[in-house]
Amino acid sequence: PILHYVIEKKEALFIGGNFWDGRATGQTLGSPAAEQAQGPFLNPLEQALPNADEVITRICASPYSTLFTQVCGPDSCGAANVTEAYDCVGLSVVAYAGTPEVNQYSSKYDAYLAGAVGLTKEEKTGLNLFKSKGKCANCHVLDPGPNGEPPLFTDFTYDNLGVPRNPDNPFYDEPDFNPAGFSWIDLGLGGFLASRTDYQQFAAANNGKQKVPTLRNVDKWDPMLGEQVKGYSHNGYFKSLWQIVHFYNTRDAKPPCVDEFTPIEDALAQDCWPAPEVSVNINTKEMGNLNLTRAQEDAIVAFMKTLSDGYTP
Repeated sequence: PILHYVIEKKEALFIGGNFWDGRATGQTLGSPAAEQAQGPFLNPLEQALPNADEVITRICASPYSTLFTQVCGPDSCGAANVTEAYDCVGLSVVAYAGTPEVNQYSSKYDAYLAGAVGLTKEEKTGLNLFKSKGKCANCHVLDPGPNGEPPLFTDFTYDNLGVPRNPDNPFYDEPDFNPAGFSWIDLGLGGFLASRTDYQQFAAANNGKQKVPTLRNVDKWDPMLGEQVKGYSHNGYFKSLWQIVHFYNTRDAKPPCVDEFTPIEDALAQDCWPAPEVSVNINTKEMGNLNLTRAQEDAIVAFMKTLSDGYTP
């Protein structure tokens, strides 16, 4: 959804938008995903092109320029139409991203919902825990869409889970873009809201909150590179599904680590958790001390692994 808020229990609950902090609001193009798609081209830490004009210039010099003008208009390669052409780039990317080639809904769980396959005992136990004791479905909702669309496993809201800072975050070592170095703190949604005069009043109450992601394909990773190439949470602190499930379960049950930059492997070895990156607005109602056993944690992980597209019965 386009970023907006509703009042719940006298507080503003923000819903929608893309990027972890919601800054791709969708309020300009009517699509958060399209505005997010425009981001990497101009981001100095990603593709680092100087401006939208350079993006359009390169597209218009490419072998697919004729296709571009067919879709975005015969004048889309004219200097006077850079803004419209660049908007069309974002909308085109998201049009493809919305196709069945990308959103396949071909996981084992989808086959299970269709009655084509059963879940194993462990996967079914994980599903039941996901909906009950684990409280996962409170945010990663299992409800189908209004027209029977497959569940998306997100409610599009924002939460501060109390995730520690990731000592391997490369942004700490980018002095040209992050002069604060290791003192920098990602305020998430609150940081973005503070940049908007119409939302500034809600910033403090949303510091540390990050977008609730979909869990579809959450276990997807390149077997050629190995499972450890994947990171979980907004800053990639966790390196496996079990690690982040274990954090949800025990965050408030373990003592704090001495070093707030303790890597995940050391935290597990020391049986502690580092201090949260942002210590305010932490979700304590739905996670932190769930009293799950190791077997129950493993079962939740087993269920989440059924959400990967490309399943063959």
